[in-house]
Amino acid sequence: MTNTDSNNSREWAAEAYALLKKRQEEQKQELQKQEEQKQELQKQEEQKQFLIDSASKENIPGLSKTIDEPELGEFDDNFTWSAMVLAAQGKKINQISIDEIDWLTKLRRGLEDTRKGFVTELLDKLGDDPLTPESLDDLETLLIRADVGIDSTDKVISSLRTKLNEEVVGGEAGIKFLKKELKLIIDKPIKNSGLDLLVPQKGKLNVWLLVGVNGVGKTTTLGKLAYLSSRSNYKTLIAAADTFRAAAVEQLKVWGERSNVDVISNQSKNADPAAVVFDAINSAKKRNVDLLLVDTAGRLQTKNNLMDELAKIKKIIDKKVPDAIVESLLVLDASQGQNGLKQAKSFAKSANLSGAIITKLDGTSRGGVSLAVSEEVNLPIRFIGAGEGIKDLRPFNSYEFVEAMLADK
Repeated sequence: MTNTDSNNSREWAAEAYALLKKRQEEQKQELQKQEEQKQELQKQEEQKQFLIDSASKENIPGLSKTIDEPELGEFDDNFTWSAMVLAAQGKKINQISIDEIDWLTKLRRGLEDTRKGFVTELLDKLGDDPLTPESLDDLETLLIRADVGIDSTDKVISSLRTKLNEEVVGGEAGIKFLKKELKLIIDKPIKNSGLDLLVPQKGKLNVWLLVGVNGVGKTTTLGKLAYLSSRSNYKTLIAAADTFRAAAVEQLKVWGERSNVDVISNQSKNADPAAVVFDAINSAKKRNVDLLLVDTAGRLQTKNNLMDELAKIKKIIDKKVPDAIVESLLVLDASQGQNGLKQAKSFAKSANLSGAIITKLDGTSRGGVSLAVSEEVNLPIRFIGAGEGIKDLRPFNSYEFVEAMLADK
């Protein structure tokens, strides 16, 4: 880890916690001061008998209504682990935010079920003993059970057998080597894509199509992406092109309001999805939008009419904005395990995918499917979701994911 080691990690984390605690107290005091100023201004206006509507009161310059960061929790193992993961990536104590700690804690908790059926059982079997051919057989079974996939499992076990033939490998060293191998599998398609992080490119219209079957959290994921994009200061617009599901448009409007992002839709029955995208592109061009997020109908590879609709949408984009940067992102529900992998393989053949978004990692023992998607479909994972809140979708970080998946405490 950067600037620390295992012996003083908790001391380092405690120092980071104290700094965050102080920062949060200062923010609360500032907000309290702002609220007092606001109340005083309102009182003065009332004394002057001016009628000021509530909207005007909310827009008094320089006054903040909410804290952007979540509350700082307890100083516990989750905080220490999260701080150490950030430190290992080069973060200094004064650079750590409560928001980052909160996300990593959620990710670690979200992968708990995967970890319990995988790492905990493996460590119980290994103890402090060196790896043996028999323990590799156990590891192979655990990997498959976690839906890591046959190909990924074969690659990992083969690498471990080679290492075992060269040297004695203890339990701790085995876990460290396993982390390295899993990270290599996940990182390969990301590196092959030429983009370590998927972000909208300034100066051009970026169009991200979200595809997937119904029930995987596609519309919700799009809403969270809109929030993430808007919060990152990208001009964002939503196209509600899932006109086949009645509630989809209304659902997106709610997310749009929460994210402060406009939604382009067509309320008429059986509206043409491509027509919605056509209108959205016109609006995006007029507003100089950076990112247009397109919600598409839930479809299977067997639904030819819906796949045709997707092709039609892409044709409209190519015609209207030939220089646009288009991404087709497949949304997958981690809890579906191998079914999700089958969906990825099917869509990869017909939808020209450029990445995957893994949702619902919290509360499933099948988080390993992310590795199967990387290895067997060669899809770079771009975002992951581990919670129901609007902030619970983040850009994918392979180091953080593997560390959370293999955390031994």
